[in-house]
Amino acid sequence: MSELQKKWAKARLGSQALGQPPAEIPTAATMPEFNEADEDKEMAGPSPGGFPFDDDSSSASSVSSTGTVIPSPGRALFARPQGFASRSMDPIPWTTYFERELFLKEEAGPDGGSGSSSNKPVIITHHAYLTSPVGKGPLFVTHHGAGSSGLSFAVLSSEIRKRLPNAGILSLDARGHGSTTITTPSSAPGEGGETTEQAPPPLDLSLSTLATDLFTVIQLTRTAMHWPELPPIILVGHSLGGAVVTELAKSYRLGPSLLGYAVLDVVEGSAMDALQSMQTYLSTRPQGFATLKDGIEWHVRSRTIRNSTAARTSVPGLLAPVEELQRQQLHQPRGVAGTEGTVKPWRWKTDLAATQPFWEDWFVGLSKKFLEARGGKMLLLAGTDRLDTELTIGQMQGKYALQVFPEAGHFIHEDLPEKTAIALVDFHRRNDRSQLVLPPKVSDLLAQGKRV
Repeated sequence: MSELQKKWAKARLGSQALGQPPAEIPTAATMPEFNEADEDKEMAGPSPGGFPFDDDSSSASSVSSTGTVIPSPGRALFARPQGFASRSMDPIPWTTYFERELFLKEEAGPDGGSGSSSNKPVIITHHAYLTSPVGKGPLFVTHHGAGSSGLSFAVLSSEIRKRLPNAGILSLDARGHGSTTITTPSSAPGEGGETTEQAPPPLDLSLSTLATDLFTVIQLTRTAMHWPELPPIILVGHSLGGAVVTELAKSYRLGPSLLGYAVLDVVEGSAMDALQSMQTYLSTRPQGFATLKDGIEWHVRSRTIRNSTAARTSVPGLLAPVEELQRQQLHQPRGVAGTEGTVKPWRWKTDLAATQPFWEDWFVGLSKKFLEARGGKMLLLAGTDRLDTELTIGQMQGKYALQVFPEAGHFIHEDLPEKTAIALVDFHRRNDRSQLVLPPKVSDLLAQGKRV
């Protein structure tokens, strides 16, 4: 606001307060000489009330051009309007998106699926988030990628239910990820006669083990929720999870309950190429964060996750305070992020570098298995350059549905949850057999005495 405007507004408001006629508007003869340099200096200074000018709020230039607009004395001229979108990086709780969390215990074999020579049983407590389907609605079963957690699909689950209200979502934490734990009870009693726990064998993240875990979680969920039978299932996997759901679909262990499976941004060729630079990426990634908010901000700022709401929801499942990791040292197998040399208190739950022995096993032969497995198939990619020759030929032959979201990063379902949900709901509708009406069998017509 120029000096002239200030004087005029002050005189006008003062005269109104005293019940006097309004001050005369200055004429051209009484106006001081305009000095552009002084005006620019005024506008460059701090705004009233200590608020800096923000490019995404009302522009400062618009204020200086409204000489006939007089704000009321009690109005904060430069305050942001109510309802302005907050840029908070506070974590969003899982209860915003899921009905319940499940802790499903399973007593695995002596080696825990790792091939160890140990003869001690292993107890796996699978952790999963669940929103139950309504009536005969489908169940979307999701599997996250390496280093992620079941919360990776939280925002997507909400978008799916907006478009398919009777759908259910089951999103698990893989072993060594999230809140899934592995323990090895010892037969030797500790102090007070209590059973002690020992460190379990090295973490087994082989593809066959992860696929078996996924199948086990589905069956344990059915038992825990007292479902008489499995609902129609759509498997959804991102990155490593895409390889896991493909492995399970190819085994046909889910039988006719499986309607189809969707793989998000992973194909064999590009995945194998990316593994060459994975260690370089991990060496440049922060080893920890001072606060959980810092971890969320890093994911958004580095564009690892391009949707801040999704980051605020999923990142809390990736990090844990040092104290919690230290308490779980006997509960988590080797291969989960340690705390040695910790400077920043929030650390990664999963040590991705320690999973390197399994990387090649995850993706070798993925394209062939994806095309051969039973059920409907859909591939969602962030770019067509990710398609290898085998998948390109399969797409031309119409063996699967393909959708490309070039504006998304690797975490398609977190960057674009709405578009991903639309694609998945449409995919379910195309494969939904509940609306399929088959013609009567000839034998049944003959038994009824009808002519054929």
